[in-house]
Amino acid sequence: MAAPIDRLFDGGRVLCDGAMGTMLYSNGVFINRCYDELNVSQPETVRAVHQQYLQAGAEVIETNTFGANSFRLEHFGLGDKVREFNLAGAKIARQTVEAMLEKQGSEAFVAGAVGSLGVRLQPVGNVTLEQARAAFAEQIKALAEGGVDLLIGETMMSIDEAEQVVLAARDVAPQLKVVIMMTVNEDGNCLDGTTPEIAAERLTAIGADAVGCNCSAGPATVLRVIERMRSATKLPLVAMPNAGLPTSIEGRNIYLTSPEYMASFARKFVRAGASWIGGCCGTTPAHIRAMRGALRAMDAQSAAVDTAKETAPVVEIVSEHRVEPPALRDRSKIGRMIADGEFVTMVEIVPPKGFDCAKELSGAKLLKQYGVHAINIPDSPRASARMSNQSLCVQIEQKVGIETILHYTCRDRNVLSMQSDLLGAASIGLKNILCLTGDPPKMGNYPNATAVFDVDAIGLTNIVQGLNHGLDIGKNPIGGSTGFTISVAANPGVTDIDNEVRRFEYKVAAGAEFCITQPVFDQRLLEQFLRRIEGFRIPVIAGIWPLTSLRNAEFMKNDLKLSVPDEIFTRMAAANDKEAALAEGLKIAQEMLEGVRAEVQGVQVSAPFNKFMAAVEVLGLNEGTA
Repeated sequence: MAAPIDRLFDGGRVLCDGAMGTMLYSNGVFINRCYDELNVSQPETVRAVHQQYLQAGAEVIETNTFGANSFRLEHFGLGDKVREFNLAGAKIARQTVEAMLEKQGSEAFVAGAVGSLGVRLQPVGNVTLEQARAAFAEQIKALAEGGVDLLIGETMMSIDEAEQVVLAARDVAPQLKVVIMMTVNEDGNCLDGTTPEIAAERLTAIGADAVGCNCSAGPATVLRVIERMRSATKLPLVAMPNAGLPTSIEGRNIYLTSPEYMASFARKFVRAGASWIGGCCGTTPAHIRAMRGALRAMDAQSAAVDTAKETAPVVEIVSEHRVEPPALRDRSKIGRMIADGEFVTMVEIVPPKGFDCAKELSGAKLLKQYGVHAINIPDSPRASARMSNQSLCVQIEQKVGIETILHYTCRDRNVLSMQSDLLGAASIGLKNILCLTGDPPKMGNYPNATAVFDVDAIGLTNIVQGLNHGLDIGKNPIGGSTGFTISVAANPGVTDIDNEVRRFEYKVAAGAEFCITQPVFDQRLLEQFLRRIEGFRIPVIAGIWPLTSLRNAEFMKNDLKLSVPDEIFTRMAAANDKEAALAEGLKIAQEMLEGVRAEVQGVQVSAPFNKFMAAVEVLGLNEGTA
């Protein structure tokens, strides 16, 4: 039977932690301090950093021993403290991992961090290969004694130095696997001029268990290195970039690369062949959490594609507990209309910023009187803090008697909370779910709020589909089907339409039953999108937004990144006053509705600024037309 550590090297994805020094620095530790000494003088400070990375989802944490070799410690007059600092660092990390396992059942591994010596080796320097190997051996022996699971040699300046780490490990701790990461310049070559291809070949030949790149100039540079290394080795590849290059702000070095940007590169690293993903200088638990979400979203996408291709045997393993949901037409009024091919009319009502929803309830009552079929309730759109949309859905259905569609996003909830919310929604009679990834907090009024993004809209669709088949996220039976109708979103006017179409196919494969588009201002783009999805098309509801002003049109284009033709700007600019602008916006929306009616199975009309009658006018409804 393979040892648990072996699973980290079998090609599966491994999420590592981020920077230790960055976190210690942010906690007030001076930059000229010996950070390795903190293992002895401030162990709780180091432990707290480990805990944050584990809570963010890291499966491998590195000891606070990057500079704990005799050469670097000698700069602080601490050259005789190698064993003490490494032993303490290993024990802190080991205790933190064990405490997490006992408390939450989360398994993680401790990697002994072995940094470069900070000196030049012969022939360009005075330190011999033998002296380098002895220094590494001294450090590695103490890390092994402290109970690390593996070793990571990181930020290696030269291939000769990197080889000495492997040789030293084989001498004093042959039971430990060794990961080696080179650091590179902006051209992608190691600092001694060695190419990534040659570095990968030499490290493979000398016996490293995984190779890769860390630190350097940021994610883009590391990605190029990983792509080049992939052609030269079959070993697992490791990518742990800096969060970009630091910027000096008021005397402090600040890394400005966002968690979302790092998360986007996590996906790119995987596609390039890397299986170990993490971060170096400037990365924080927020970055690691975002990267975890990106990797889980990739897993969800893969599962969706496998399901669509009927090549995922895991889907059938749970057949003894799997139930079939009711037919779509039997789940809700909207489900029946979709299944029967009827033209559906929906209006979006945004929850209030406070707790008084009298205006929204009055609007829903008005829309029901005019025969609108359902009310869409967004989930804190643009990351704004608003009343719970689930609460508003319940009140509208109970007090007004019109069906609602609950928008549900992945931004604010982990998968456990998602399951709890969805089971609760089913228990109180909510039947229509729109699965969305959600706007990142930086778009809203509280940009520093934490985003979760355990999964994206594709993963969420998989979760809802599982609940519909009577299975929770762990594939355990829940006693029956939740009976949701499952809808997803699409943006026909997005710049990267290839990616949008690809994600739409994943959503359909995951279980989506109909789609609601972002507001459409260019009928041509909608028609092109519909042609692109012919092979996996589901019923499409077109989004319609009655513009209220030229500024509103500019917001749509510049803030929401929707495609708004120049002709519409010209028409809105020609409006002489507020009333004329409203009238022109209504006319444009009515023309769009008529233009797309034959192409789609319904429309969702927004009610900008709670102008509910504007939505009614766009739909051309008369009071009492139910």
